[in-house]
Amino acid sequence: MYPDTRLFIGGVWTGSRSGRTLPVVNPATEEEIGKVAHAGTEDLEAAVEAADKGFRTWRRTSPLVRSDTLRRAAALLRERAGAIAAVMTAEQGKPIAEARAELAASSEILEWCAEEARRTYGRIVPARVAGVSQLVLKEPVGPVAAFTPWNFPVSQAARKIGAALAAGCSVIIKPPEETPASPAALAKALEDAGLPAGVLNLVYGVPAEISEFLIASPVIRKISFTGSTVVGKHLAALAGSHMKRTTMELGGHAPSMVFADADLDKAVAVLAGSKFRNAGQVCIAPTRFLIQDEVHDEFLSRFRENVAKIKVGDGAVDGVTMGALANDRRRDAVEAFVGDAMSRGATLVGGGNRIGNKGYYYEPTILADVPRDARAMNEEPFGPVALVSRFSSVDDAIEEANRLPYGLAAYAFTRSLETRKRLDEEVETGMLSVNHFGLALAELPFGGVKDSGYGSEGGPEAVEAYLATKLVSHAPG
Repeated sequence: MYPDTRLFIGGVWTGSRSGRTLPVVNPATEEEIGKVAHAGTEDLEAAVEAADKGFRTWRRTSPLVRSDTLRRAAALLRERAGAIAAVMTAEQGKPIAEARAELAASSEILEWCAEEARRTYGRIVPARVAGVSQLVLKEPVGPVAAFTPWNFPVSQAARKIGAALAAGCSVIIKPPEETPASPAALAKALEDAGLPAGVLNLVYGVPAEISEFLIASPVIRKISFTGSTVVGKHLAALAGSHMKRTTMELGGHAPSMVFADADLDKAVAVLAGSKFRNAGQVCIAPTRFLIQDEVHDEFLSRFRENVAKIKVGDGAVDGVTMGALANDRRRDAVEAFVGDAMSRGATLVGGGNRIGNKGYYYEPTILADVPRDARAMNEEPFGPVALVSRFSSVDDAIEEANRLPYGLAAYAFTRSLETRKRLDEEVETGMLSVNHFGLALAELPFGGVKDSGYGSEGGPEAVEAYLATKLVSHAPG
C-alpha cells in the first residue's frame, strides 16, 4: 500500500500546522494514491530552527561517527529496497527494475560519502618565518537547503544529503511533491541509523514559497538544487542576493556522436538503453544523435529495430521496460516537441503517439533529419524522443555538440585515438563518456558547465562543496 507522507522536522514525523495536504497521483493510472503534507510558514520556521540546532550538534560530531551513521543508513536502504521500489514505481512511473537499480545506486552514494567523511582533511603550509604555524582547516559551511527532482527521487536526494552530512552540515530538503514517499523512506533510514534530531528535515509544499523562504533565511548557508535551467537561474539569483553558496545541477541536451569507425552494435545498444531509461526523463539522457554520413542509414535501421523491442506499460508489471511519463505536463510537452519537429520537416521513424486513454504514456519515438530550428533541437525535450541527424566531419560533430548553451553530458563512439583526443579537448561539457555509458557512479564527479550549472555531486568534489576553508596562522606570543 502507498503511504501518506508527512513532514519530518526536528526528529518528528508530523502533519503540517494547517493540516493542508496535496494529492499524489500514480502516472500509470492517473488515480490518486495518497497525500503529502503541505508545509506552511510555521512549518518552515520550525524546520529552520531545527536545522540550526541540529547543525550545532552535528558539526561537533566526529567524522568517524558521521561515517558510521551514513553506512548504517546505506545498509537499511538496501534491506528495504523491495518495499521502497514498489512505492517509487507507484508515484513516479518507472519500471520496478529501474527503481531497484536507483535504490542500489543510492546506497552506494551513502557509502561513498561515509568514506569521504573520514577524509575532510586540511593541511599545514610551511611558514616563511621561524616559529609561525599556518593551518588550513576545513569546516562545514552550515545548514543547507536542498531541492531535488522527481525523475530520480531517492538518488538525487542521497547525493545532496550524503555529502552534506559527511561534511558536518545539517539539511532541510524539499523533495518533489509528485514523488514524496520514496525520499521520505530515505529520511526514515537515516533516522533509524541514529541521525540526531534536526540534522535532517523534510518539507513539501509550494516550491517557490519554500525556496524563497529558505534562501532568505540567515540560518541557511548553502543552496543545492537539481532541476531545470530556468528555475536554477532564478534560485541562483536569489542565493546571490543573500551571498549564499550554491551547487546547481541543471538541464542538459546531450550530443551523442557516432563516427564511421564506431562499433555500431555497441553504439546502438548503449544509446537505446540510455535514451529510453526512465522514459527519457533523465538530464544526462542522449538527446541529439549525431551520426556520421557513412553509417547513418545502418545505425538508424539497427536503432529502430532495438527500440521496437521496448515494452511500454505499468512499471509494476513484470516485463515492462518503459513506464509512463511522470505527469500529464511531460506527456503534453513531448507531444508538442514531436509535432513541432515534424511540421518543420523531420521524418518520423517510429513512435510519435500517445498510448491508450489512461496513464501518461507516450511511445518511444525516433525522429530523423531533424532541422536545427526545431524546438526539440534547442530545448531539453526530457522525454522518450531520439533526435537523429547527420554530420560529415569531426569538425561538424564538435560544432553541433557545442552549439547549445547546455553542457552537462556528451557521448561518443569511435575507435580513433585522434578523434577521442579532439573530443576530450574540444567538447564543452561537464561529462564525456566514450564507447560506453560511464556516468553517475558514486565515485565520479557529476555536474555541468555553461547553462547546465556549476559544482559537482559525486566523488571527492561532492563533499568539498559543503566545506568552508579557514586559514589559521599562529606566531609566538
